[in-house]
Amino acid sequence: MLRFDDLQLFVRAADLGSLSAAARVMDLSPAVASAALKRIEAQLGARLLARSTRSLRLTAEGEHFLEYARAALGSLEEGRQALARSQEQVSGVIQLSAPSDFGRNVLLPWLDDLQREHPGLSVRLLLGDRIADLFRQPVDLALRYGEPEDSSLVALPISPDNRRVLCASPGYVAAHGQPLQVEQLAQHNCLLFMLGGRVHDHWRFSDGKRELALTVTGDRFSDDADVVRRWALAGVGIAYKSWLDVAADVLAGRLLVLMPHLMGERTPLNLLCGHRAQLSKSVNLLRDTLRKGCTGLSRSYPRA
Repeated sequence: MLRFDDLQLFVRAADLGSLSAAARVMDLSPAVASAALKRIEAQLGARLLARSTRSLRLTAEGEHFLEYARAALGSLEEGRQALARSQEQVSGVIQLSAPSDFGRNVLLPWLDDLQREHPGLSVRLLLGDRIADLFRQPVDLALRYGEPEDSSLVALPISPDNRRVLCASPGYVAAHGQPLQVEQLAQHNCLLFMLGGRVHDHWRFSDGKRELALTVTGDRFSDDADVVRRWALAGVGIAYKSWLDVAADVLAGRLLVLMPHLMGERTPLNLLCGHRAQLSKSVNLLRDTLRKGCTGLSRSYPRA
């Protein structure tokens, strides 16, 4: 494969009529420049420059190849400039993976607002609760709850203080009563979430002094967090959900927070990407939009 810097050296030498002059312009030693020219000629199987100690000229093959070398370098420069512009402008494509419940019920209107304000921005949204593989799946960014397990990823905090809350519909509470202590959850139908083949039935809390935990049971579970929320809204049980997922339902009175004096498990929300070089203006704007929205929801977190 031809090297970019070798092509540059060849074009510069042709323009200046001197390999040593091209080497000086590119801050190369004569030996390095000579080796680069030999390398490109060997790869092409043709002599490009006829040179002696005093003169240098293009061969017929060199004249023919020079046109293509200029075009290749020009295309690369155009690509570099286009990429630089896209990083400065709010445009291009954001490929984002997000949890099912948060994505459908919280994120979608924020993305709609963002695209209305910046019509040059396109969004490809993949929803699901499984951990997205940023190196295999067609996504550049992933919103995920919990502490990142892959240390090679860049984690941008969106809502670091987010927690889970116990919640149920007013209809469920009217029919089955409201638990006032963690132990009483054993008498209730708990709606369970399954991730990675494991049912999350061990619910943990803190009263500020000690940790409280209970293994709960229920008659239904799902690997889709949005389904668990819908079951809670339907009044068939108690859910243990991220506050961000149910904040709008609580504020609208569709769900009630149970035992608000207890602190649920921390579930920080992070925006994950493979490398900081991906932090274009569009991605930074998305991050700011997410932070602003989540901060507004966090301020409404119920206090005992």
